[in-house]
Amino acid sequence: MFRDETPRAQPHGNAPQNPEPMHDAPQPAPRPQKKSAGRDLGAAIGVGIGLGAVIVASLFVYKAAFVGVVAVAVVVGLWELTKRLEERKGIKAPLVPLAVGGAAMVVAGYVRGAEGAWVAMALTALAVLVWRMTEPPEGYLKDVTAGVFAAFYVPFLATFVAMMLTADDGPARVLTFLLLTVVSDTGAYAVGWRFGKHKLAPRISPGKTREGLLGAVSFAMVAGALCMQFLIDDGAWWQGLLLGLAVAASATLGDLGESMIKRDLGIKDMGTLLPGHGGIMDRLDSLLPTAPVVWLLLVLFVGSG
Repeated sequence: MFRDETPRAQPHGNAPQNPEPMHDAPQPAPRPQKKSAGRDLGAAIGVGIGLGAVIVASLFVYKAAFVGVVAVAVVVGLWELTKRLEERKGIKAPLVPLAVGGAAMVVAGYVRGAEGAWVAMALTALAVLVWRMTEPPEGYLKDVTAGVFAAFYVPFLATFVAMMLTADDGPARVLTFLLLTVVSDTGAYAVGWRFGKHKLAPRISPGKTREGLLGAVSFAMVAGALCMQFLIDDGAWWQGLLLGLAVAASATLGDLGESMIKRDLGIKDMGTLLPGHGGIMDRLDSLLPTAPVVWLLLVLFVGSG
């Protein structure tokens, strides 16, 4: 039975009996809350291992297969980007010429080098302008501008990965590029999660900290020294230190750049294709701007052969 909480009537003539005031009982101190990673780490690790296995297998078994993997990633990334632009901003960047031109751009970079990549980029931009002419003129300028931006941001930057592959030690160069980018991101996450207190760019990405940036730089420089010493032909450890520093900077800027795009669009992730990671574009954010940096420094350090 429930206790009757209604006050009882007082006997006639008697003063109401006021209960003694209750003193606040001491409350137990709240338990400190553990920091959360914000994602399903189990799914993220599983998907990451699966993607890594596909990439490494294609990279060292058959170079052309890896170029195909890059082309597929580019097409899916373009689909995610154009879809979000249309949903959130009403911008209709034409996907068909972007997808066809993007895949061709990656192949051209592998077959013809930088010259082929630039020609394919120009033709893709032209195709975007012409394709959009089949629709009403309203919004033409913003649609083609977004289309040209998407062509540069996703497939053109990805062509530098294909160009790394053309060297005699191409698979080792691409593996170095991937390892340093992943190590940089891991160092930023691990150190920032454990020690991060000072925000790096709170208006763009509140989760990033200066301590995390130092972690990215430290981890990437150590990994760079090891990769240049043991993976790259004629490489030196001190070159790896510079390479790791550059990768940490470009990967962080790339991450912040996509965070800026997502904040403008009002979304958390570009897609949901990869459990625990988001979309393909959420994994390419650090890789895309890092690819030309690694390609250039490796050419300067050990040549293009």
